[in-house]
Amino acid sequence: MMKNAIMLVMVLISQLANAQVDLNNLIDDAKSSYDKLSTVASGNKSSLSNDEIVGGLKEALNVGTKNSTEKVSKTDGFLKNAKIKIPFPPEVKEAENTLRKIGMGKQVDKFIVTLNRAAEQASKDAAPIFVNAIKTMSISDGLNILTGKDNAATLYLQSKTEKDLKTKFSPVVKKAITKAQVAKYWKPLATAYNKIPMVQKINPNLDEYITEKALDGIFLMVAEEEKKIRKDPLAQVTDLLKKVFGSN
Repeated sequence: MMKNAIMLVMVLISQLANAQVDLNNLIDDAKSSYDKLSTVASGNKSSLSNDEIVGGLKEALNVGTKNSTEKVSKTDGFLKNAKIKIPFPPEVKEAENTLRKIGMGKQVDKFIVTLNRAAEQASKDAAPIFVNAIKTMSISDGLNILTGKDNAATLYLQSKTEKDLKTKFSPVVKKAITKAQVAKYWKPLATAYNKIPMVQKINPNLDEYITEKALDGIFLMVAEEEKKIRKDPLAQVTDLLKKVFGSN
């Protein structure tokens, strides 16, 4: 009996020790979370309110979307930027190679120019579309973004707007396609290629392709602007941006 009692006591002591370790771990985790939030709430030795944090992030997104859409909507904003230049549709890459081989390289190049011109034209109407999504940012969103990666705000914006943007952007792209005369250059290429024996006929949805590529390009540029605002004091162009991001 004594031996069993001793073993029971030892088991209880072991369980209490494990419980203490778990409790210590919980305390450490809580302290770490508190320290993280305390760091978030302090910038340049000034205490930041939740409203200031969210306000600063909204301002960062407003500045970032404005700067990025201005860049990409200029002539050659897409075409001369290797990061976002829209290429010949990849699903018909074989068609591009074949057309170049049969002496239609110049026409292919002109077509690629029109794809990018359409994206540049459409991007002029992108900035206003972001406004409502930026307005709806919550305190929880703001804290997650501020402590997140360099593109956390951009990813938030993309998650909130991409579906609606595609719907709203589509007619803008169609209008831009008409203005850039994309069809003028695409139809002769597609017709010439489709006349080649034994090839699979091509007719990709250029509206959808340009819409997706244009949005990809815009979000990439927004992410670059966000990173600048987080890291570069010269990009923190307002007092609130300096206050929120100045200590990062």
